[in-house]
Order: sequence, then C-alpha cells, then structure tokens
Amino acid sequence: MASLQERNGSYRILFCHHGKLHTFTIGKVEKDEAENKVRQVDYLLMRLKQRLIVLPDGTDIVTFIEHDGNPPDTGPTLPNAPRQAVTIGHLKDRYLSTHANGTIEANSLDTCRLHLNHFVRILGEGFPLGELSLAKMQEYVNHRAKAKISPVTIRKEIATLRAAWNWGGPMELTAGPFPSKGLRYPKADEKPPFMTIEEIERQIAAGGDEKTLWEALYLQASEVAELLAHVKQKAPYPWIYPLFCFAAHTGARRSEILRALVADVDFTGNTVLVHEKKRSRSQRTTRRVPLTPFLKKVLRAWLAVHPGGPILFCHAGTVARSKKRSQTTGHQSAKNRPSSLKGRLATVKKREQPAQAALTRNEVHDHFKRVLAGTKWDQMRGLHCLRHSFISACASKGVDQRLVQEWAGHMNEATSKRYRHLYPSTQQEAIKNVFG
Repeated sequence: MASLQERNGSYRILFCHHGKLHTFTIGKVEKDEAENKVRQVDYLLMRLKQRLIVLPDGTDIVTFIEHDGNPPDTGPTLPNAPRQAVTIGHLKDRYLSTHANGTIEANSLDTCRLHLNHFVRILGEGFPLGELSLAKMQEYVNHRAKAKISPVTIRKEIATLRAAWNWGGPMELTAGPFPSKGLRYPKADEKPPFMTIEEIERQIAAGGDEKTLWEALYLQASEVAELLAHVKQKAPYPWIYPLFCFAAHTGARRSEILRALVADVDFTGNTVLVHEKKRSRSQRTTRRVPLTPFLKKVLRAWLAVHPGGPILFCHAGTVARSKKRSQTTGHQSAKNRPSSLKGRLATVKKREQPAQAALTRNEVHDHFKRVLAGTKWDQMRGLHCLRHSFISACASKGVDQRLVQEWAGHMNEATSKRYRHLYPSTQQEAIKNVFG
C-alpha cells in the first residue's frame, strides 16, 4: 500500500514495488487531493500486480505512477532500455507454451514448469525482467539454500531460467546476457556410487540419509530375476510384466519405453530400436540395443495378446487410478468437493469404455509402486533403478564402457563415474587375487 508523508505543508507519496521503496513529491496541495492521489497509486499498483496493465518499455515505475499510468512519450525506446513490460510470469507462460509442441520431452517440460514456478513464487509473477540482476539472482540462490534445497537442484533451476532467458532474446522478451556470471552456490556433496540393498541398509543403520541412499540403488542380476518373477505373478494387467522386463534388459528410460513401437522390435536382427529425446535438441535420435533371448521370449508372448495398434505398451480397457481409463469420471478435487458423500458423488458418472491408447507415465508409475508395495523392493524410486541395474550388470561383466554408453544412450562424465563400479563380491574376488 502507498502511504502519505507531509513535511512543512508539502506532501510526498511512498510505495513499494517488487520489494523496493519508491517515492515522489506532489508538493503543497490540499490534504484531500493528496489522499486521492494515494488511492490512485494503490489502484495502479493493484492493476500492475494483476497484470491488467504493464509498464511501457523504458519507463521506470515512478514516472509511470506519477503520471497516473500515462507517462509522457519520450521518443523511440533506446536499444538497451529495460523491457520492464515483460514480467517473469509472462516469460514463463510464453516459454512453456512454445515448447509444449514436443520440442522438449514431457518429463523435462514438467521440470521446467516446476523450476520457473519457483521463480514466480519467490520473485513475484509481475517481477519485470528488466530488474533481474546478479544481486537478485544471488538473493534467490540464498533463499533456496536457506530452505534446505540441494545445490544441485538450485543449479538446475538457474539453468532452466537461463534457457528461458536465452530463448527470449530472439523473441524480444529479454535483452542482454543472463545475469548469472559470478553467482555463488553452496558446496554440494558428490552423489554416492550405486549400491546394493545390503550396502544401503548398512549405511542407513550408520546414520546415512535414506532418501539420497535409496536413489543410488541398483539390483544385481539375481535380484532382477527375482523381482521380475514377482512382477509376473502379481501384475494385474498383462502389459506390466513385459514393460518391467523391457526396462531391465534394455536400460531404457521410462519415457523411451512409452514411445516404443511394435515395429521397433526386430526379432530377426535381435535388436530393439529406442527413440531418444535427450541426446539432441535439434533432431529426434535413436539407438539400438541388443535383444536378449529372455526379453525376446517375453515380448513374443506379449505381442500374442497385444490389444492392437502401433504402440508397444498400451491398454484397451480400464486402468485403476487413471485419469483417462478409470471406470468413473467427474470426481471433484479435494479443495472444492462437498463434505457429504452424496455431494461428492453428484458429479460422478460411469465412463464409456476407453479406446486402445498408449500408457501414460502416471499410470506406469502408479502400477510400478502397486506391484512392489510391501516387498523388499518397495524402496525403489521408479523404473530408472532398472536402468542403473542394467548398466551395472554390464559393467560387472567387463563390457566395454563405449558399448554400455551406446546401449544406454548419452551419459555425461559425472554419471559415467558413478557407473564405474563392480558388484561387491566381484570387487572382493579382485582384491583377493592381488593380495591373497
């Protein structure tokens, strides 16, 4: 809110905009007139916050407010003048809507949305990009560090905003280099190497961080076989078991598995074609992974009962807890639904039989957790653990790292380092061969 200050019969108005205090003098006027001006300032600030009006390019907030939202025309805008009319909320909306056409993978786009929402929440949706400075970015980093957010995550958030900023340059939404040079981040801990269940449980018992440790889980070959046998017995839908097997025997990411086509499986050439999105931003790339005899047998059995269509893993019936294929629809969210059962069921109706369609990532993750609930594998974070296990199994058998990287897709040096390990039993045998 704006406030009025009087000194020797002369009035000036004070107001805050994006955390900064601004003032301007209106001079010696009647008190009623000064109070009316205060109300006008509050009204303009409210309209700016609601994004119903914007600051013209090159106009500072004081000039805009002082002239009741109609600043004088000062001629052509200078090339380096701040584009204050563009807010961080505007940049977020434009960036996400542009890349919703498939140029960014759905998972990555959701991550971008999450990161940009943090900036909008902390800086304010109406924060003008022209005021984004290194000092403001350092404030953001310090704020996130104080909230116990890991330095790795903070760096990823900054990288997302940098990508949006750089994209906004040619779109005339941003101007100049992104103000991140010189940022200071908290020191990060190196991610632990991938470990077996027994290793993780020992470290947790010694006081290790459970979340960090379980994210480093990989399964040995015998454990993968045991897990797949459990899934085969407990899976409520026929697509679940072959999907688990595909993940365990190809090392493919979840998104890559969901993009797989029936035509990608070459039983004659004993290969599987994996469609990538992470390796290149300019084109859709693929890689080929050898088809193991086990997976070949499983996929033949699955295709014998496949519901049809080009998608390898799909479903034609209802799927529990699915937004697209549940038995009923019209359920209200927890925030808006009535308290009575009758009121909550008023909008619920039976859904028509859904058509055959590809599985969604939420459906896959939900049934991943369901089929492993209550087992010794219920700490697995997701299908990605089977990717770790695939690469670790290859490494333990001495497979050339170049082949492993080709089968698993692009891995940076830091990730490759975490994969350069052998099973604990293999390590013990190796050291015994050296020292006896």
